[in-house]
Amino acid sequence: MDGQDTPPDASRRGMAEDVRRGLLAGLAILALVIPPVQQVLVQVAAPVSAGRLPDFGHTPASAATRQVVHWVAGTGNHSGQPFVVIDKKAARLYVFDAAARLRGSTPVLLGSAPGDDTVPGIGLRPIAEVRPEERTTPAGRFVGTPGRNHTGEDVVWVDHDAAVSMHRVRTTQPDERRLERLASPSIDDKRISYGCINVPADFYDTHIRPTFSSRRAVIYVLPEHKSLQQVFGFQEQPVTPGIPS
Repeated sequence: MDGQDTPPDASRRGMAEDVRRGLLAGLAILALVIPPVQQVLVQVAAPVSAGRLPDFGHTPASAATRQVVHWVAGTGNHSGQPFVVIDKKAARLYVFDAAARLRGSTPVLLGSAPGDDTVPGIGLRPIAEVRPEERTTPAGRFVGTPGRNHTGEDVVWVDHDAAVSMHRVRTTQPDERRLERLASPSIDDKRISYGCINVPADFYDTHIRPTFSSRRAVIYVLPEHKSLQQVFGFQEQPVTPGIPS
């Protein structure tokens, strides 16, 4: 397009455009020399999540259990869902709600063999072929899933591939005295299963089944040989006493 067919107001628009460009250039220079105050204020005022303190009420728990629960609550590792902690050394199970408040605790029966790992492929072997030293309850973070075992019993799968589940205590073999073992103060008496976690029936129906009936929830099984850092990946720190704690 040449000058003769330029609209009559084009020169005025050209002058206005020159002024606009000058203003933009001036603003650009100011932006280089003046600190971005608003941006700095936003960064300073940004909220920092301090996590949540768990609440054990008046229920005693080991230092390791408290460390794990503080870590879970502080980091949100449980994804805002109820969660279960199993202290193998104490043979005790704890159920927490989504806000890390303790809802119940009970003794449990665990695998008869000490150890924190399962033998690869053990879930595919007939139970009669599982040797005594292989009957371990694995340590770690598991996503518990409601389901049924081969007999149709409702269970919570802890490690499905290893055939490790959480279920009501079984009394089909009287010579094992499982109910007596649950009531015994001896930790050694609690080691009797092939690896599954046996829970008192009333506690299972009151706490475990409702927790997992319509959702998955995280299960933290504490180690007995490995460190918490090896199993859960966090550096162990002393838990400061306090209420709630």
